[in-house]
Amino acid sequence: MTYFTIETAAAKHGLAIYGGFHADTTDGLPGGYETLLMLGPSAEFWTHFKTTPEYIDSTSDPIDRWSTRIFSELAKDLNATAFLPFGGPPYAPFLTWALKTGRAWSSPVGMLVHDTTGLMVSYRGALAFRDQLDLPRLPENPCHPCANPCLSACPVNALSAEKGYNTDACHAHLNTPEGKTCVTEGCLARRACPVSLGANRTAEQSAHHMSYFHRSQV
Repeated sequence: MTYFTIETAAAKHGLAIYGGFHADTTDGLPGGYETLLMLGPSAEFWTHFKTTPEYIDSTSDPIDRWSTRIFSELAKDLNATAFLPFGGPPYAPFLTWALKTGRAWSSPVGMLVHDTTGLMVSYRGALAFRDQLDLPRLPENPCHPCANPCLSACPVNALSAEKGYNTDACHAHLNTPEGKTCVTEGCLARRACPVSLGANRTAEQSAHHMSYFHRSQV
C-alpha cells in the first residue's frame, strides 16, 4: 500500500488527503497501527456529492451518512480501519490528530487553518494503517506571511484565539438581516482567508453546512 494508491482511491469519492502522521503512544490510536491519514473534501467534492444517494434522497444528515458509507468502503478496499469525527461518545481526537499532521494549525481566529483549504478545512474521516507509509514533505504555516484578514472579517467579533468562539454572538448575528450572507454563502471569517480559495467551496455547499450549524442552536 502506498500514499499514492490511497490518494487515488480517495479522489474517486471527492476526497483528498489532508495530512497524516506516524503513530506513537501519545496520539490515542489503538495499538498496532503505524500510520493515520486524515481525509476531507477535495475541490471536486460538492459536484461529486450531489450525485450520491445520500444527497438525492433528501433525508437528514446526508454528508454524515455518506461519510459512514464511503469510509467503510475505503477501509475495506485499502485494508485499513476507519475513524469518523461523529457518532460518539467516545469521539476520536480529530483536533489532536489534525494538529499532529503538521498540515493544520491554530489560526489567528482560533479555528484550524489548513495548508490547502485554509479556514474551510473540514475532516470527513481518517484511515489507520498497520504499515508505516512514506508521507510527503510538510508545508509551512500559511498564516505566517499572511496579513490575517480573518481577524477583522467577522462583523460581531465572534472569533478570537484569545477569547475563543462566542457562539451566542455568532448565532444571534445569523438571525439578523445583516447575517443572511453568512447563512447563504458561509462564514465571513472563513471566506476571508486567502488559502480558503483552495477548498473551492461554493455558496451552495457553504449554505448546506451553515443550515445544519445554525439549526442546531435555534
